[in-house]
Amino acid sequence: MTMTFAKRMWSAIALATALALPPPAAAQVFNPTTYTLDNGLRVVVVENHRAPIATHMVWYQVGSADEVDGKSGLAHMLEHLMFKGTPSIPPGEFSKIIARAGGRDNAFTSSDYTAYYQNVAADQLELAMKLESDRMRNLTLDERNFQTERAVVMEERRSRTDNNPGALLTERMEAALYLVHPYHRPVIGWESDIAAFTRQDALDFYRRWYAPNNAILVVAGDVKPEAVKALAETYFGPVPRAEVPVRARLKEPPQAAARLVTLKDPRVRQPSMSRMYLAPSAHYGDDKIGPAASSYSLEVLTEILGGGATSRLYRSLVVGQGLATAADSWYDPTAVDYTTFGFSLTPRAGVGLDKLQAALDKELAAILKDGIRPDEVERAKKRLRSTVVFSRDSLHTAAHVLGAALAVGMSPDDVESWPARIAAVTADEVNAAARKVLDIDRSVTGHLLTDTSPGASAKALAPIQPTREIR
Repeated sequence: MTMTFAKRMWSAIALATALALPPPAAAQVFNPTTYTLDNGLRVVVVENHRAPIATHMVWYQVGSADEVDGKSGLAHMLEHLMFKGTPSIPPGEFSKIIARAGGRDNAFTSSDYTAYYQNVAADQLELAMKLESDRMRNLTLDERNFQTERAVVMEERRSRTDNNPGALLTERMEAALYLVHPYHRPVIGWESDIAAFTRQDALDFYRRWYAPNNAILVVAGDVKPEAVKALAETYFGPVPRAEVPVRARLKEPPQAAARLVTLKDPRVRQPSMSRMYLAPSAHYGDDKIGPAASSYSLEVLTEILGGGATSRLYRSLVVGQGLATAADSWYDPTAVDYTTFGFSLTPRAGVGLDKLQAALDKELAAILKDGIRPDEVERAKKRLRSTVVFSRDSLHTAAHVLGAALAVGMSPDDVESWPARIAAVTADEVNAAARKVLDIDRSVTGHLLTDTSPGASAKALAPIQPTREIR
């Protein structure tokens, strides 16, 4: 499974932070226990005794942005190949063993990390740890299995991206937004690159990046930290550390021109428009796009602009002017480097995208001119902070949130301090962040339209799957 836009799981509950600021007074979100094994593996344990189950996750600090040109999609390809066996586990048996034990497993790849997880009964945690530690350094891969899985990935791209106009538009918009930074590569890879992969490419990537000192083990559920530590030392402790490359990524040059990407396809049943702006993440910022600390302000801003039926855009474009049936904004703070702030809108029947875009631009211009009011900020902060209550109730959210945070260079303390940092955001900070980020010259606008040209209807029709994840 690939994850685009920099990883939706954790942004969905809006737990972001910045390393640049000292933490305020302690606030308990997940209350994790952490330690590091002698071989460099970082271990995070979260106790949650609501049910006798456990989530076991291993996160590797490598993703599609760590590939080289001509090898796009290699991180995702390796994710597939990690299920092809070791000397002690035959190809395809990993998931069957977990299933026979009553659990389920999967994996996902993003621009910045690759993660593998098992949800099992708490008394089966040792089994999950034994299996996962085995394939950390013992992957075996024959040519036949490699060729078979490469064909699977090729079909995955065709069915979920090439056959999905919305996914195609997103892919092209991201390629246009990032001029030189490797985030412009699709996580699943370009078709020509996937077709050229060799077995040796995959093995070299595996040996270069997969090591305990480049991984984070997160266990959440009906467990005790001391017991998890003992199991981790037994199974992961003997895995030798390795020399792992330093992530080297190009920085974006100054952007000075708005871009428009238009995709027409006969499979499009409902036109739509979207826009992405280059923005600072919780981990990275600069003087051009704003400091990393503004990630808090941007979270508040996106809640005000597009956070449901009471948001500014919904009340204006959907309810007030009747131009749209949906109007949302989004911001994903979890990335090693840059990230995106954006909008997505669906017009009402008979409303052209140019008219809808003009209405959006007018709303944004008014916000930049008149600003966001303090009362709007306070309501948005209250809604955001309420998400922490629900995240504590989840048996799996902690493992996803903490794993993603550590994988992009943050710490458990950053996650734990999120409620206090959100509470400290002011209206002046939100308005400053809006003025910095909502610069049309650092944006890409996308139009998705039905192709009604002669012969267009002869193209093979396929259902549009509105998802940004590819399994």
